Amino acid sequence: MNAKPRKRLFLGLLLALEGIIAVTLLLLWYVPYRGFETLKPGLSEVIGWTFLALLLFFSLGVIVLVATIIRGREMPGTKRLRGILVRYFFPLITGLGRLFGIPKDDIRRSFIGINNELVRSESLKSPPKSVLILMPHCVQRDICPYRITVDVRNCRQCGQCDFSELTQVAERLGVDMTVATGGTLARRVVIETRPELIVGVACERDLSSGIVDTYPIPVLGVLIDRPEGPCLNTQVNVGLIKEALEHFLPKEVHAEKERAGQTAAS
Repeated sequence: MNAKPRKRLFLGLLLALEGIIAVTLLLLWYVPYRGFETLKPGLSEVIGWTFLALLLFFSLGVIVLVATIIRGREMPGTKRLRGILVRYFFPLITGLGRLFGIPKDDIRRSFIGINNELVRSESLKSPPKSVLILMPHCVQRDICPYRITVDVRNCRQCGQCDFSELTQVAERLGVDMTVATGGTLARRVVIETRPELIVGVACERDLSSGIVDTYPIPVLGVLIDRPEGPCLNTQVNVGLIKEALEHFLPKEVHAEKERAGQTAAS
């Protein structure tokens, strides 16, 4: 089973990056200090205050990020912070982690966990047809003769893989589910369907890159398990997908579908 995302890893690297930026700004100010004074008296103080303001801005972003994760509720600037995290911090933190010898998948897993916390804090809701479940094809058993990459309705719900339950969940809630064979196809699906919210299921590499590529569309990421190795008969915790859908869909949708199910059963 996949390890639980360690959000502290990404936050720790973020603080390390802040320290590096602080030292860099200090050197950029101190080394040419006398040169600044020669050019114009007081110029070094102006540059020093400018660098300090940049460092404080970075620190404020880290504080908002940590506070949002702890409180679990949106704070002023959370949406903008998610964009900065996805576009700028993630590539920098990945590079920094490489210097410390930290495995890429550990950093990606931590990033996905933090992204999920930020998305949940926004309390986003959309109707079922505006929510997309994006699945990898490797969840389907490799011996299954019914290809569902073209249409998930080809699934015979035989119970041999997690698609059996997932197709039922998607059909019951009225949510679109698409199976992608790679990142290029996944991006094309998103462009064509134009969902408001996405529940993405994939490995660490594909899921983290998908979150970056589909920004600003909010993505709740669910990692797959790989008991037989990468891209072969993988598994997914269906309960986590249900939780993501419960977060994205209005409460009345779940209540209505539950009543319909009880009526059909009786």
